[in-house]
Amino acid sequence: MAGALDIIGDRWGLLLIRDLLLGLSRYDELRTSTGIPPATLAARLKHLVDVDLVERVRYLDRPPRDEYRLTEKGRSLWKVGVALREWGDAWNASGFGIPMEMIDSETGHPVMLDLVDIETKQAVPLERVELRAGPAADEAVRNLLAARS
Repeated sequence: MAGALDIIGDRWGLLLIRDLLLGLSRYDELRTSTGIPPATLAARLKHLVDVDLVERVRYLDRPPRDEYRLTEKGRSLWKVGVALREWGDAWNASGFGIPMEMIDSETGHPVMLDLVDIETKQAVPLERVELRAGPAADEAVRNLLAARS
């Protein structure tokens, strides 16, 4: 998790990724939506480009104007945004109730993230989830998991 957070950056980085996922792409749109100060916005966009979450694409030569688009790596963060939105809605993190709902466009029913067994495609309840060391686990991870036993 720490490595992923280092790549995303900070709160501003996550808000920019949210807005890019929602279809905003231009500097002024991002600034208006987030309220981020201009110098901070420029620095965060540069960071997101440097870590290959976002690409900068020229859309006008005179005067030079760029827009920002999520890369495949950046687009794959959509589940992170959904998970944070679901948690925030459950605990009223905004203090104003639920600002945005996610629904199935065919049925109109609400949808949510779930843990799914890769082979059976069936939902797995949290009580059945087990963590184990992965191929890149270091001693600290192994010790953390061993301490849970």
